[in-house]
Amino acid sequence: MTGQRKSELSGVSSVRIPKRLYTIEEAAFYLGRTAWSVRELIWKGHLPSVKVGRRVHLDYNDLNQFVDRHKTQELM
Repeated sequence: MTGQRKSELSGVSSVRIPKRLYTIEEAAFYLGRTAWSVRELIWKGHLPSVKVGRRVHLDYNDLNQFVDRHKTQELM
């Protein structure tokens, strides 16, 4: 590896890129639910998922939209 390429790679490690896709377990933790309830939300069509082969992931943006869609406001 050249010295220039090595220095380019070392600069990349300091950049923090937010995670976009979550596993079912990570999404469950994020939503404060169980992994099983997240699976049910996917099966019932309430949460879209990204499936590649046997792996199922959930998009961070979809998780936030799900929360926003299910917010309620109590009127006094």
